[in-house]
Amino acid sequence: MKISHTPRMKAWLLAGCGAVLLFQPAALATDGLEGVEAVASKVSKDYVRIKMADGSFQNESYAFGPGGNWGGEIRDLSIEKLNFMDVARVIAVPLATQRYVPARDPKTTRLLIMVYWGTTAVPPPYEEDPIYYNYLQALDEYRILLDEGYPDEANNVLSSGLHQLDIENRRRDLVDFRNAGMIGYAASGLVGTDYGKYISHNAIGVEQRTEVAEIEENRYFVVLMAYDFQLLWKQKKRKLLWETRFSINERHNQFDKALPLMAQYAARFFGQPSDGLVKARLQEGRVEIGDPTLIEFLTGPKK
Repeated sequence: MKISHTPRMKAWLLAGCGAVLLFQPAALATDGLEGVEAVASKVSKDYVRIKMADGSFQNESYAFGPGGNWGGEIRDLSIEKLNFMDVARVIAVPLATQRYVPARDPKTTRLLIMVYWGTTAVPPPYEEDPIYYNYLQALDEYRILLDEGYPDEANNVLSSGLHQLDIENRRRDLVDFRNAGMIGYAASGLVGTDYGKYISHNAIGVEQRTEVAEIEENRYFVVLMAYDFQLLWKQKKRKLLWETRFSINERHNQFDKALPLMAQYAARFFGQPSDGLVKARLQEGRVEIGDPTLIEFLTGPKK
């Protein structure tokens, strides 16, 4: 699922990119992270990074764009208290490790990196789902009617319960599929697909079931979408060069503390294809980073 940019991009599109912020790399100190981080990254065939003689990438300048907080269904102060500048200054640190440097001049800026973050909204657990509870009641009623010698009535009750359950499962699949697209799980092709459903009940479907279980937990996510800055600035045309989506389970974590380590792990895929969904179990760690410094604002092109 692709994110619609129109509502979130007004701040800088209307000003000809005049609201894009440039930062020196900086972030927050953090400790403690528990769970499975998932990363998926795609790169346009038109995007090629130049390598230096020592094999490292040549520096590329970028400016940040405020994609915004895409919310969630639960109250979580650890993410609600962060604004765009808070998130951007954390992301700037791992970007620097991949030779992406803050721009100072719009004429030489290569990328506009839109930053989105949020918490997924997920279906309720089966044991808390009223439709599933109704199905269990229908199943009990079916057995009672069958035992009492009313097979037709029993079948009608069971048929009604199964129909409601089927509708709920379809709704659940739709929510899972939407979240999979948002946070990168769609890259595996196992969630919300016919193939995923086909293997979900056999021996080779372990990973499919694992991914569905992960998707159906609230997850913190970050999406970075890197556009051709010059094309956008001069011609108002959007061309996506690369995108990286990464997430971790909300349970046992706090977004403000998890974000630096999440971004640190995902950094190896900034501007590089992940070739599917990559996952790792992250344990407690610590990152020490300095204070943020705001450099300047880009100004729009003269008319």
